[in-house]
Amino acid sequence: MFSTEIYQLAYRALMLILILSAPPILISMVFGLTVAIFQAATQIQEQTLSFTVKLIAVILTLMIMGGFLSFQIMQFASTIFLNFHRWS
Repeated sequence: MFSTEIYQLAYRALMLILILSAPPILISMVFGLTVAIFQAATQIQEQTLSFTVKLIAVILTLMIMGGFLSFQIMQFASTIFLNFHRWS
């Protein structure tokens, strides 16, 4: 396997990680900020409120986007397995 192919494969793997982790992280950030502003405005000091809302939002995001995320992983894995004979 040539070093350029290794670099390209590593680059694609890192980009896949960014693509797969972006939706849950962004949803968690948006809901966390919203709950934090709500807590600051109402002076509610409940620690578990922010965690619970973010947890539910991330679970729903993963349930909704599960098909897309798993398709991306399967496509990347199939690319690796189909081209494995060229690299060995």
